Parts: sequence; C-alpha cells; structure tokens
Amino acid sequence: MICDKCQRQATYSRKYSGETLCSECFSNSILHKAAKTISKYKMIKNDEVVCVAVSGGKDSLVLLDVLNKMSKTHNFTLFAVTIDEGIPGYRDEALKIVESFCAQLKIQHKVFSYKKLFDLTLEESLQLRNDQKPSSCSICGTFRRRALDHAAKSINADVIATGHNLDDFLQTFLINTLSGDTTKIGWMDPDTSSNKLRKIKPLSEIYESEIVFYAFTNNLPFQTEPCPHMDEGIRTEIREFLNLLESNHNGIKNNMYGSVLKISQFIKKANHKEKRNCSVCGNECSGNVCSVCKMITRLTSE
Repeated sequence: MICDKCQRQATYSRKYSGETLCSECFSNSILHKAAKTISKYKMIKNDEVVCVAVSGGKDSLVLLDVLNKMSKTHNFTLFAVTIDEGIPGYRDEALKIVESFCAQLKIQHKVFSYKKLFDLTLEESLQLRNDQKPSSCSICGTFRRRALDHAAKSINADVIATGHNLDDFLQTFLINTLSGDTTKIGWMDPDTSSNKLRKIKPLSEIYESEIVFYAFTNNLPFQTEPCPHMDEGIRTEIREFLNLLESNHNGIKNNMYGSVLKISQFIKKANHKEKRNCSVCGNECSGNVCSVCKMITRLTSE
C-alpha cells in the first residue's frame, strides 16, 4: 500500500475514512485530530498549567506525548500526575514507566495515593464490601476524580487532562444508559467552560485502535498488564459489542459519538444545578454531600 498523503510505504489503513497512511502521516493526523478537539472546545488557553493524568497505560502516555509536542509551539505548561490506587503488584510497573518517560520529556511528575488522601487503598475498600456493591470501578472512579482534583489544586493547575478516547466515551454512555443514570450523561459534554477547574479529554474523538497504533509506531512505552479488577463491571462486554459493530459497519462509532454529544448537551441543560460545597469535606459538589464522602461512609459503615 502507498500512503495517500506522501506516496511513501503505508503502514495503516483507516477503514472508516478509506485512507492509507505511512507512520509519519498517521502520527501527524492524530496530532491534528487532538489539536482540532482542543481548539473546538477551547480546552487549553495561553499560559495555563495543564495537569496531565498519567497512569502508565497507552492512552495517558499517548496524551502526554501529544500534548508535549503541542506545547513546543503553543504557550502552556505540562505537569504529570499519577494516582496510586494501592493495587499490589500492578501499579509498581506503571510508576516506573511514567517516571522514566517524564524524565525523558523533561516534564515534572508527582504521585498521589488513595491511602494518603482517603486513608484507604482500593484493595482495603474492596475488603470492606459485604455484598460486592459498589463495584470496584465505581469505588475507584469516585476516588480517582477527587484525587485528580486534589493533585491539580496542589500544583496550581488550570486544567486536568485525561486520556479518555472515543471508545471510552461511548462505553461510558452505554454504562450510564443501562444503569439508568441519565444525570451522568449530561456530565459527558466536552464543553467545560463553566467549570472552575476544567477537565478535558483531548483524545475523545480518536479511536482506541488508533491510539494503540500511535503508541507502537512512535515506540512509546506503556503498561500492557490490565487492571486485575477490569472484568468486574460491564465495560469489557460493551467494548467487545462496539468493536463487533465497527468491524461490520465502518465508522459507526463516529456516528454514535455525534449522537451522544447531542444527547449529553441536551441533558446537561435540562439538569443544570448550581454547584455547592459538601457539608462534610467542603469540596464542590452538586448535592449536600459529595460522592466521595458518601462512598467512604457507605464502605466504613457496612
């Protein structure tokens, strides 16, 4: 195959667009897609400090690499943070990868742990459950969001950037739909201009398969071992379902993404509530008590 852009040997076939690209042109297309998303939603402004959540997986390391390349020509600063959930034998490898990669890129890096922030590791939290509810992903997601907020504030960041891709976006929509949690669908709107601390997803319009290829073709190191709790929830089944649809109907994920955006924006407007402060910890939330305090109370009272 020949690259459609430069006529060199192609290495990637983008089925939903019909393009064939060489490694360099493919990588440039990913940079362009991310830059277009950032520009469209005004995700990053001049002179801002961007707190990049870097777990050590493919998505977060690709995000860090992409933002680092953009920062060379745009005026913003990166600071990488890693959240240590306290999963024995899993997080150690990732921490080494992240530390090494950040040193290579000359980006500051700091680790924040659940244990220090909540006096509970994820494993300790799971041991407190007596009925297998809430799920490990529910506990981890709640704690991670608060840990990232804390990390961003501690380094005086203006923005939190996460490596969520288009597949993650669609999976989350279906999870919220199937669980009946329509309020959370409104939170998926990429327009965060009204938030005090903006949370952005520059890779949200890029397929997971493309992020994997970007990591390989650019020789990026990343942890391949999956989280030991990943199969507890329904996300894996939904991922397989969407991948099957895409393999039979090229571009269907892009079509669904556009629909979900419209639904999310509609629900966000319909359910708009003024933010208030949690009566327990003082952090910003939408109710009287934040989700983190509710989770800790639920775990420690069982």
